[in-house]
Amino acid sequence: MEVGRGTCYFRSMKRAALALLALAPLLGAGSSGSRVLYVGGTVAGVSTRSDARIETLQDDALRLSTKQTVVQIPYGEINTLEYGMRVSRRYVEAVLISPIFLVAKKRTHFLTIGYTDAQGRQQAMVLQVGKEEIRPLLVSLEARTGRRVEYQDEDARKAGKG
Repeated sequence: MEVGRGTCYFRSMKRAALALLALAPLLGAGSSGSRVLYVGGTVAGVSTRSDARIETLQDDALRLSTKQTVVQIPYGEINTLEYGMRVSRRYVEAVLISPIFLVAKKRTHFLTIGYTDAQGRQQAMVLQVGKEEIRPLLVSLEARTGRRVEYQDEDARKAGKG
């Protein structure tokens, strides 16, 4: 009888493991939005170089969440979307690790969002976005705001459009 209990226990553990694997994508869905770095701008209550999360899932407003505050911007108030990149060489890595890093370029992706606040004043925020998250974020913002993204140069256009 002990063998039967062990086998039954093993089967139930196997089922539980399979259920967790099946639900794993949904567990990550709780942290919706894109991770960004608030580089600067005029948003009150948000300090420069703050880690943040930008969410575009709501139908009526963009949401920027930091440890200090949560800012909601109605999509209708967004009047500027601009995307650009800063390309730099990897000098530190080349010196410390290998000269082959001199050939590699580091691309940093920036999104500028301009909007009008509740008092009618123009505001702006500059966000640093990861390369995996920039394209979906640009597409989502264009769809929600009805505005076209302005690209700083041709390289940014290629990176933003894919």
